[in-house]
Amino acid sequence: MVTSYPLPEGFTEIEVFSIGTVLLVEALLGLILNGLTILSFYKIRELRTPSNLLIISLAVADTGLCINAFVAAFSSFLRYWPYGSEGCQVHGFQGFVAALSSISSCAAIAWDRYHQYCTRSKLHWSTSISVVLFAWGFAAFWSMMPLFGWGEYDYEPLRTCCTLDYSKADRNFISFLFPLAFFEYMIPLFIMLTAYQSIYQKLKKAGQVKMNTSIPVKSLMICWGPYSLLCFYAIVQDATILSPKLRMMPALLAKMSPAVNAYVYGLGNENYRGGIWQFLTGQKIEKTETDNKLK
Repeated sequence: MVTSYPLPEGFTEIEVFSIGTVLLVEALLGLILNGLTILSFYKIRELRTPSNLLIISLAVADTGLCINAFVAAFSSFLRYWPYGSEGCQVHGFQGFVAALSSISSCAAIAWDRYHQYCTRSKLHWSTSISVVLFAWGFAAFWSMMPLFGWGEYDYEPLRTCCTLDYSKADRNFISFLFPLAFFEYMIPLFIMLTAYQSIYQKLKKAGQVKMNTSIPVKSLMICWGPYSLLCFYAIVQDATILSPKLRMMPALLAKMSPAVNAYVYGLGNENYRGGIWQFLTGQKIEKTETDNKLK
């Protein structure tokens, strides 16, 4: 006989099922698209460049987010978290590492593209590998802090997945949030804004504006902006006064980022898209430029 667990407080049965379905769709779509990005890099020699390694770093991070979302979807269909408090800590840590590495990788790609278009300098393998290792190492550092008591991982409002606990808004949370937000959100966002604005000005001056340089910045702000605002809101107000459904929306938007990034940086990249097509069909593209360019 299947055990029926009570619904999470503030949610109806159809709402829990709907959230689980959204998480499952986000996870599967992101896994497919980022899987294509990673496999194409592995199989197509022309794609294996230092610049594209940054895209692979992003794809791997987003794959981690998809796995995190898949676990959350499974738990949502069960109506409860089946892995205990230790599993919650692991789930929170894994999701946080993936999320921070994803954001940092977006900034690294912007930095690389700035040098491609504005300084005409190419990225070397040693630099690319160092940037990737730094992004992941820095993300791991901040993600480990809640495991040692600076910050805390706890259940999302649906109580079927785990993340940084913003509900307490005590001194511990505030002291953790400000440096975290500065180093892992504000600085990457600043790098992206300045890099893509410089690229736009460079191309505009040369009369070669053929791309929308604002898309990467907009996608980052749409996917991660609401979550950041919710955390900062929790500093000045009791976030629990917001409905549980409203507090779940930023998490759902954030878990949409793997599919969005796969389009913006993989399928939306003309050269990388050609490599994916070659991987899927076996038809060699006539010209594959190794530089990592925007659509």
